[in-house]
Amino acid sequence: MPYRRRSKARTVSHTTLRVDDLDVAVTRKTMRNMYLRVKPPAGNVEVSAPVRMSDAKIAAFVRDRRNWIDVQRRRLQEAQRHIPTRFDYFGDVGTQAGLGDGAIADRDSGMGSVDRGADERGGGTRPVAGMVEENESAGFSWTDERKRLAQANIDAQLPGLLKRWEPVIGRKPTHITLRLMTSRWGSCTPATGRIRLNLQLGLMDPRFLEYVLVHEMTHLWASGHGAEFQRRMDRYLPNWRVLRRDLNREMVWR
Repeated sequence: MPYRRRSKARTVSHTTLRVDDLDVAVTRKTMRNMYLRVKPPAGNVEVSAPVRMSDAKIAAFVRDRRNWIDVQRRRLQEAQRHIPTRFDYFGDVGTQAGLGDGAIADRDSGMGSVDRGADERGGGTRPVAGMVEENESAGFSWTDERKRLAQANIDAQLPGLLKRWEPVIGRKPTHITLRLMTSRWGSCTPATGRIRLNLQLGLMDPRFLEYVLVHEMTHLWASGHGAEFQRRMDRYLPNWRVLRRDLNREMVWR
Protein backbone atom coordinates (compact mmCIF):
# COMPACT_ATOMS: atom_id res chain seq x y z
CA MET A 1 0.00 0.00 0.00
CA PRO A 2 1.22 3.50 -0.75
CA TYR A 3 2.21 5.44 2.35
CA ARG A 4 3.92 8.54 1.02
CA ARG A 5 1.79 11.64 0.80
CA ARG A 6 0.93 12.68 -2.73
CA SER A 7 0.11 16.14 -3.99
CA LYS A 8 -3.44 16.47 -5.21
CA ALA A 9 -3.83 15.91 -8.94
CA ARG A 10 -4.98 18.97 -10.92
CA THR A 11 -7.81 18.54 -13.41
CA VAL A 12 -6.92 19.69 -16.93
CA SER A 13 -9.87 18.64 -19.09
CA HIS A 14 -13.16 16.73 -19.27
CA THR A 15 -14.19 14.83 -22.41
CA THR A 16 -16.47 11.95 -23.39
CA LEU A 17 -15.01 9.00 -25.26
CA ARG A 18 -17.16 6.43 -27.06
CA VAL A 19 -15.75 2.94 -26.48
CA ASP A 20 -17.84 0.42 -28.41
CA ASP A 21 -21.31 0.87 -26.87
CA LEU A 22 -20.10 2.74 -23.79
CA ASP A 23 -19.92 6.48 -23.22
CA VAL A 24 -16.87 6.97 -21.00
CA ALA A 25 -16.38 10.23 -19.12
CA VAL A 26 -12.65 10.99 -19.28
CA THR A 27 -10.99 13.42 -16.89
CA ARG A 28 -7.36 14.19 -17.64
CA LYS A 29 -5.30 15.17 -14.63
CA THR A 30 -1.72 15.84 -13.60
CA MET A 31 -1.21 12.28 -12.46
CA ARG A 32 0.83 9.20 -13.34
CA ASN A 33 -1.79 6.47 -13.14
CA MET A 34 -5.04 5.77 -14.93
CA TYR A 35 -8.14 4.81 -12.95
CA LEU A 36 -11.45 3.32 -14.01
CA ARG A 37 -14.64 3.81 -12.02
CA VAL A 38 -18.19 2.56 -12.27
CA LYS A 39 -20.32 5.12 -10.46
CA PRO A 40 -23.68 4.57 -8.80
CA PRO A 41 -26.54 4.68 -9.13
CA ALA A 42 -26.69 4.34 -12.93
CA GLY A 43 -23.34 2.62 -13.48
CA ASN A 44 -21.72 5.46 -15.39
CA VAL A 45 -18.18 4.66 -16.52
CA GLU A 46 -15.50 7.21 -15.69
CA VAL A 47 -11.76 7.25 -16.32
CA SER A 48 -9.16 9.50 -14.75
CA ALA A 49 -6.06 9.58 -16.95
CA PRO A 50 -2.72 11.38 -17.22
CA VAL A 51 -2.77 14.51 -19.34
CA ARG A 52 -0.74 12.97 -22.16
CA MET A 53 -2.58 9.64 -22.29
CA SER A 54 -4.01 9.07 -25.78
CA ASP A 55 -7.63 8.22 -26.49
CA ALA A 56 -6.49 4.94 -28.04
CA LYS A 57 -4.76 3.84 -24.83
CA ILE A 58 -7.75 4.84 -22.74
CA ALA A 59 -10.09 2.90 -25.03
CA ALA A 60 -7.85 -0.18 -24.83
CA PHE A 61 -7.76 0.17 -21.05
CA VAL A 62 -11.57 0.19 -20.91
CA ARG A 63 -11.93 -2.73 -23.34
CA ASP A 64 -9.51 -4.86 -21.31
CA ARG A 65 -11.77 -4.38 -18.30
CA ARG A 66 -15.13 -4.71 -20.05
CA ASN A 67 -16.08 -7.91 -18.25
CA TRP A 68 -15.35 -6.28 -14.90
CA ILE A 69 -17.37 -3.20 -15.89
CA ASP A 70 -20.37 -5.32 -16.87
CA VAL A 71 -20.24 -7.20 -13.55
CA GLN A 72 -20.20 -3.96 -11.54
CA ARG A 73 -23.06 -2.45 -13.54
CA ARG A 74 -25.18 -5.55 -12.98
CA ARG A 75 -24.39 -5.36 -9.26
CA LEU A 76 -25.57 -1.76 -9.12
CA GLN A 77 -28.78 -2.62 -10.97
CA GLU A 78 -29.42 -5.47 -8.55
CA ALA A 79 -28.61 -3.26 -5.56
CA GLN A 80 -31.29 -0.79 -6.62
CA ARG A 81 -33.85 -3.60 -6.56
CA HIS A 82 -32.81 -5.00 -3.20
CA ILE A 83 -32.52 -3.14 0.08
CA PRO A 84 -30.81 -5.24 2.77
CA THR A 85 -32.84 -5.48 5.96
CA ARG A 86 -30.74 -7.87 8.04
CA PHE A 87 -27.29 -9.38 8.26
CA ASP A 88 -26.60 -12.95 9.33
CA TYR A 89 -23.17 -14.31 10.22
CA PHE A 90 -22.50 -17.95 10.78
CA GLY A 91 -19.50 -20.24 10.86
CA ASP A 92 -15.86 -19.92 11.80
CA VAL A 93 -13.19 -17.91 10.07
CA GLY A 94 -11.41 -20.20 7.61
CA THR A 95 -7.76 -20.87 8.30
CA GLN A 96 -6.84 -20.46 4.64
CA ALA A 97 -8.95 -17.41 3.86
CA GLY A 98 -7.20 -14.57 2.12
CA LEU A 99 -7.23 -12.11 -0.71
CA GLY A 100 -4.63 -10.18 -2.58
CA ASP A 101 -2.47 -7.14 -3.01
CA GLY A 102 -4.90 -4.51 -4.10
CA ALA A 103 -3.99 -1.18 -2.59
CA ILE A 104 -5.96 -1.18 0.64
CA ALA A 105 -6.32 2.20 2.22
CA ASP A 106 -8.65 4.75 3.74
CA ARG A 107 -9.99 8.15 2.87
CA ASP A 108 -6.79 9.85 4.01
CA SER A 109 -5.22 8.95 0.67
CA GLY A 110 -7.63 11.14 -1.23
CA MET A 111 -8.44 8.34 -3.68
CA GLY A 112 -11.93 8.23 -5.14
CA SER A 113 -14.49 5.52 -5.55
CA VAL A 114 -12.12 3.50 -7.59
CA ASP A 115 -11.21 0.49 -8.97
CA ARG A 116 -8.75 -0.45 -11.49
CA GLY A 117 -5.51 1.40 -12.09
CA ALA A 118 -2.80 1.40 -14.70
CA ASP A 119 0.60 3.04 -14.51
CA GLU A 120 1.36 5.43 -17.32
CA ARG A 121 4.98 4.24 -17.26
CA GLY A 122 4.23 0.59 -17.96
CA GLY A 123 1.80 -1.70 -19.71
CA GLY A 124 0.47 -3.63 -16.72
CA THR A 125 -2.49 -2.79 -14.59
CA ARG A 126 -2.15 -1.99 -10.92
CA PRO A 127 -5.09 -3.03 -8.70
CA VAL A 128 -5.97 -0.06 -6.59
CA ALA A 129 -9.07 -0.72 -4.55
CA GLY A 130 -11.49 -2.93 -6.30
CA MET A 131 -14.68 -1.44 -5.00
CA VAL A 132 -17.67 0.29 -6.50
CA GLU A 133 -19.26 2.84 -4.25
CA GLU A 134 -22.84 2.22 -3.25
CA ASN A 135 -24.86 5.06 -1.77
CA GLU A 136 -28.31 5.38 -0.29
CA SER A 137 -29.94 5.57 -3.71
CA ALA A 138 -28.43 2.15 -4.47
CA GLY A 139 -30.20 0.64 -1.48
CA PHE A 140 -28.00 0.95 1.60
CA SER A 141 -27.31 3.53 4.26
CA TRP A 142 -25.31 3.31 7.46
CA THR A 143 -27.37 3.49 10.62
CA ASP A 144 -26.22 3.56 14.23
CA GLU A 145 -27.54 0.01 14.61
CA ARG A 146 -25.53 -1.25 11.64
CA LYS A 147 -22.41 0.49 12.89
CA ARG A 148 -22.81 -1.13 16.30
CA LEU A 149 -23.38 -4.53 14.70
CA ALA A 150 -20.31 -4.19 12.47
CA GLN A 151 -18.11 -3.15 15.38
CA ALA A 152 -19.43 -5.97 17.55
CA ASN A 153 -18.70 -8.53 14.83
CA ILE A 154 -15.14 -7.28 14.37
CA ASP A 155 -14.56 -7.04 18.11
CA ALA A 156 -15.69 -10.64 18.46
CA GLN A 157 -13.33 -11.90 15.74
CA LEU A 158 -10.17 -9.84 16.29
CA PRO A 159 -8.85 -11.50 19.48
CA GLY A 160 -8.92 -14.94 17.87
CA LEU A 161 -7.45 -13.67 14.62
CA LEU A 162 -4.59 -11.89 16.38
CA LYS A 163 -3.90 -14.94 18.54
CA ARG A 164 -3.73 -17.05 15.38
CA TRP A 165 -1.68 -14.74 13.17
CA GLU A 166 0.77 -12.92 15.44
CA PRO A 167 2.91 -16.07 15.95
CA VAL A 168 2.73 -16.88 12.24
CA ILE A 169 3.64 -13.43 10.97
CA GLY A 170 6.04 -12.64 13.79
CA ARG A 171 4.83 -9.06 14.19
CA LYS A 172 1.85 -7.52 15.92
CA PRO A 173 0.11 -4.18 15.52
CA THR A 174 0.50 -1.58 18.24
CA HIS A 175 -3.04 -0.33 17.73
CA ILE A 176 -6.05 -1.23 15.57
CA THR A 177 -8.66 1.38 14.69
CA LEU A 178 -12.05 0.78 13.05
CA ARG A 179 -13.47 3.48 10.80
CA LEU A 180 -15.80 3.97 7.87
CA MET A 181 -13.71 4.28 4.72
CA THR A 182 -14.85 5.36 1.27
CA SER A 183 -12.11 3.83 -0.88
CA ARG A 184 -10.08 1.33 1.11
CA TRP A 185 -10.51 -1.81 3.17
CA GLY A 186 -7.63 -1.08 5.54
CA SER A 187 -4.30 0.66 5.92
CA CYS A 188 -1.09 0.32 7.88
CA THR A 189 1.62 2.67 9.09
CA PRO A 190 4.68 0.41 9.47
CA ALA A 191 6.69 3.03 11.36
CA THR A 192 4.17 3.11 14.21
CA GLY A 193 2.59 -0.32 13.85
CA ARG A 194 -0.88 1.19 13.60
CA ILE A 195 -3.51 -0.59 11.50
CA ARG A 196 -6.87 0.78 10.41
CA LEU A 197 -9.74 -1.45 9.24
CA ASN A 198 -12.87 -0.53 7.33
CA LEU A 199 -15.88 -0.95 9.61
CA GLN A 200 -17.78 -2.51 6.71
CA LEU A 201 -15.69 -5.68 7.13
CA GLY A 202 -17.87 -6.45 10.14
CA LEU A 203 -20.88 -6.90 7.84
CA MET A 204 -19.11 -9.09 5.30
CA ASP A 205 -17.87 -12.64 4.93
CA PRO A 206 -15.39 -13.18 7.81
CA ARG A 207 -12.67 -14.30 5.39
CA PHE A 208 -12.40 -10.72 4.17
CA LEU A 209 -11.64 -9.40 7.64
CA GLU A 210 -9.03 -12.11 8.09
CA TYR A 211 -7.34 -11.31 4.81
CA VAL A 212 -7.25 -7.57 5.33
CA LEU A 213 -5.78 -8.05 8.79
CA VAL A 214 -3.11 -10.45 7.50
CA HIS A 215 -2.39 -8.13 4.56
CA GLU A 216 -1.86 -5.16 6.85
CA MET A 217 0.17 -7.13 9.37
CA THR A 218 2.42 -8.30 6.53
CA HIS A 219 3.12 -4.64 5.82
CA LEU A 220 4.78 -4.50 9.23
CA TRP A 221 7.56 -6.43 7.45
CA ALA A 222 7.24 -5.05 3.90
CA SER A 223 5.85 -1.58 3.22
CA GLY A 224 5.19 -2.16 -0.49
CA HIS A 225 3.80 -4.97 -2.61
CA GLY A 226 7.10 -6.20 -3.98
CA ALA A 227 8.83 -9.55 -3.85
CA GLU A 228 9.14 -9.72 -0.06
CA PHE A 229 5.48 -8.90 0.49
CA GLN A 230 4.33 -11.47 -2.08
CA ARG A 231 6.69 -14.14 -0.75
CA ARG A 232 5.32 -13.68 2.75
CA MET A 233 1.70 -13.66 1.60
CA ASP A 234 2.29 -16.83 -0.41
CA ARG A 235 3.54 -18.46 2.76
CA TYR A 236 0.83 -17.13 5.05
CA LEU A 237 -2.21 -17.40 2.75
CA PRO A 238 -1.50 -19.48 -0.37
CA ASN A 239 -4.82 -18.55 -2.03
CA TRP A 240 -4.62 -14.82 -1.35
CA ARG A 241 -4.76 -13.86 -5.02
CA VAL A 242 -8.07 -15.63 -5.55
CA LEU A 243 -9.55 -13.99 -2.50
CA ARG A 244 -8.20 -10.60 -3.52
CA ARG A 245 -10.27 -10.97 -6.66
CA ASP A 246 -13.34 -11.76 -4.58
CA LEU A 247 -12.87 -8.71 -2.38
CA ASN A 248 -12.27 -6.49 -5.41
CA ARG A 249 -15.76 -7.41 -6.59
CA GLU A 250 -17.42 -6.19 -3.41
CA MET A 251 -19.09 -2.82 -3.05
CA VAL A 252 -18.21 -0.23 -0.48
CA TRP A 253 -21.28 1.04 1.32
CA ARG A 254 -21.82 4.69 2.19
